[in-house]
Amino acid sequence: MKTFQDQAKAAEQAMRHVFPATPLMRNDHLSARFGAEIWLKREDLSPVRSYKLRGAFNAMRKVLDDDPLQQNFVCASAGNHAQGVAYMCKHFGVHGVIFMPVTTPQQKVFKTQVFGGKNIEIRLVGDYFDDTLAAAQGYCRAENAAFLSPFDDDDVIEGQASVAVEIQAQLGRLPDRVILPVGGGGLSSGVRSYFGDQTAYTLVEPAGGASLAAALWAGEPVTLDHVDSFVDGAAVARIGERTFARLRDIDSKDVLAVPEDRICTTIIEMLNVEGIVLEPAGALAVDALVDIADQIRGKTVVCVTSGGNFDFERLPEVKERAQRYSGVKKYFILRMPQRPGALRDFLEILGPEDDISRFEYLKKSARNFGSVLIGIETRRPENFDALFARLDKAGLTYTDITTDETLGQFVL
Repeated sequence: MKTFQDQAKAAEQAMRHVFPATPLMRNDHLSARFGAEIWLKREDLSPVRSYKLRGAFNAMRKVLDDDPLQQNFVCASAGNHAQGVAYMCKHFGVHGVIFMPVTTPQQKVFKTQVFGGKNIEIRLVGDYFDDTLAAAQGYCRAENAAFLSPFDDDDVIEGQASVAVEIQAQLGRLPDRVILPVGGGGLSSGVRSYFGDQTAYTLVEPAGGASLAAALWAGEPVTLDHVDSFVDGAAVARIGERTFARLRDIDSKDVLAVPEDRICTTIIEMLNVEGIVLEPAGALAVDALVDIADQIRGKTVVCVTSGGNFDFERLPEVKERAQRYSGVKKYFILRMPQRPGALRDFLEILGPEDDISRFEYLKKSARNFGSVLIGIETRRPENFDALFARLDKAGLTYTDITTDETLGQFVL
C-alpha cells in the first residue's frame, strides 16, 4: 500500500505536465534581519497566484481516474479555490459550475472566468458564504456532480502536500523550520503529513480567524462565533475535520495568531523593499517571523507565501492599517476654540515631521468650542509623545480614538 509520501510525490509528478514547480528563493533582506537562512516558497507565483490549484488538480485527477465519464464539477468559493478549480476545468476539458457570493468583488469574478473560459459557469448566489455553499451542494445532489472541497478532502490535502515535495527537492535537504499559514488547514496538514516530525513547524492564523487554536483547545473542530474577514484567504470559522485530524497533536505553542493590522505592515514592507505582491493570507508566514526571532537565529527556515491575489484597490486600507499599527498615524477628536486664529495656533503646535492627513469639523459642542476630527501622520511614533505634551501645555482637550474600533466604524 502506498504511503502518504508516495501519493504526494505522485501528485507532484503529475502536476509537472500542467504547471512548473514554484520557486524556492532565499530572501537576503529577511535573512539579514533575522540572522537566519530565510527561504520563501513562492506559491504566489503559481499560474493562479496561489497554491490552491494543487489540491484542485489532484482531487479532479482522482475523480476522473475513478470515473472518466464524470464531466461536471462544482465548488463554492469567493477566491483562490475558485480560480484553481476554473484553471483545472479548462485543463481537463470538463465543465465546472462555480458558486460565488453575490458580494464577491468583480475583479475575482473576472479572474475566475478568465482562467476557466468556456469550460466554467459562474453563479452568484447568497450574501454570505454559507448560503453559497448550500446552493453548491444542492446543485451537486440534483445534478450528480462532483464537489471539490477547498480543504477538507484527503485528495486535496495530498495535492497541497506537493509543496513539501518541492521544498525538499529544491533545498536539497529538510529545513529546520517551516512556517505555514492556516485557514481550513489543507496546506498545513498536507505539508506536516509529508514531513512528519523531521522538521519544526510554526502554523500561523489571523487573530480574527484562529480556528485551529480553538480546535486544539476544545479537542475538536469548533465554529468561531465571529470571524474578521480581512485576511480573506485564511479567515475560516471552522477548521476541517480531516485537516484537524492531521494537526491535532501539534504543540499549541507552535500555533500563532497574528493581528490583522500587523499583517498590513508586512504586506507594505514586502511590496516596498522586495517588490513582492502578497495578499493578506500570503503574508502570514513572513509576518510570524518577528514572533519566533529567538527560535530561528542561525536556522534554515522556509516561509510559504501562499498567495498573491491582492486587489490594489485595497492598498489605501492596507497602508492606513499599517501606519496605525506602527504608531505613525493617529486620529483624535480635539475641542477647538471657535475664534479667529485658533487653527493657526494649532498648526504651530505641530512638529516639523507632523502632517495633517484629515481635518473635519464634527459639530459645535458649545458657542465657543467645536469638535474636530484630526488625523496626523508623522515619521516616528515618539513624535506623538511630544505633540501630546504640547497640546497639554496649551490647555487643549483631545481624545485619542485611533484604537477605538466602535467609534472608528462611524468616523474613520
